[in-house]
Amino acid sequence: MSTAKPNPDPTNIACVTVLGEHIAKPFRTQIQEATAQLNPKPKLVGILANSGAPSRAYANWTAKACEAVGIDYELREVGIVADGASEGTAEQGEVEEAILAANEDDNVNGIMVYYPIFGPRQDGYLQQAVSPLKDVEGLNFAWLFSLYHNIRFIDPRKIAMAAQVLTPSPLQISTATATPSTSTSTGALPDQQTPDGLVKAILPCTPLAIVKTLEHCQVYNPLRPYGSRAFGRTITVVNRSEVVGRPLAALLANDGARVFSVDLDGVQEFTRKKVVEGEDGKKSNFHPYHVIKKCDMSLEQCLAASDVVIGGVPSKSYKIPTAQLKEGVVAINFSESKNFEDDIKEKASIYCPGIGKATIVLLQRNLLRLREYQASLRKGLEQQQQ
Repeated sequence: MSTAKPNPDPTNIACVTVLGEHIAKPFRTQIQEATAQLNPKPKLVGILANSGAPSRAYANWTAKACEAVGIDYELREVGIVADGASEGTAEQGEVEEAILAANEDDNVNGIMVYYPIFGPRQDGYLQQAVSPLKDVEGLNFAWLFSLYHNIRFIDPRKIAMAAQVLTPSPLQISTATATPSTSTSTGALPDQQTPDGLVKAILPCTPLAIVKTLEHCQVYNPLRPYGSRAFGRTITVVNRSEVVGRPLAALLANDGARVFSVDLDGVQEFTRKKVVEGEDGKKSNFHPYHVIKKCDMSLEQCLAASDVVIGGVPSKSYKIPTAQLKEGVVAINFSESKNFEDDIKEKASIYCPGIGKATIVLLQRNLLRLREYQASLRKGLEQQQQ
């Protein structure tokens, strides 16, 4: 007589490895289908201003990824000297001129700049020089304001106003009649339909890729309403850069998560702000967004409490100790270096070693959306002039 085998210890179930390609594939298919119907093809300009190997490799990778989906990609090099030269070989004015020229070029739908170039302060200035109508990286203040205030849909005419401050051109239309599209051809999900007259805000592509990874891993609860699907999750993000870490913490908190944001200066806690009605019974005109407070917890305490740990430290020597992680944690690495120890799969239920392919495909999706917004605004101008 056979005997039943005992149930396996749930702590010994093999870790599932999720690759960036798993996240990217369905979006890539959507982009290929969309670009096949477009003439002329969407055009992305990359601006390379240093000879550092990582930036050059990223530029080459961008070119190949765009060619694969039918996007016209042009690399514009500024101040590049012999191979192997140090970073920051261009002057800031040269890079800014290249950005402004691309802003003014009606044949260009999107712009990306390969950072770092001069350091955080000067690079931050250059990020604001990119027109929000062409900012595929979502780093212009117009888009960051929407992110931090949890504004998910925006009037495209407001984008045009912000762009006019930077580069007044016929494309960056006045606030007169526009006809924004409500098409879902660029990959909108069924529960994210865009309200009439509005368009989706552009989000920074790396934080967005991490959110899409969490959705794929079902860390986000699809049974909850859109905008609160991370409710009940505790997440630690080891990185608080202005390009990835801070926007990511805000996105996660806006979706309902409790987020510990960690860097060399300590720990900050991001949580979603509660909607409070005033004495007149009316809610604030601002969307419910996150609040930030200093946290006295140590990194070890944050890790032990977290369902998800996200590493983004640009250092080969930095490792998040596996022993300090919660059993069954979801571990995601977005650094070029491996932030987790070699035994991470012994503790994690899901491990994602990198998200590069997801990042580039979501940048391409941003490009298609911006092209659509530009066409919509151009049509509005033509109707106004008739």
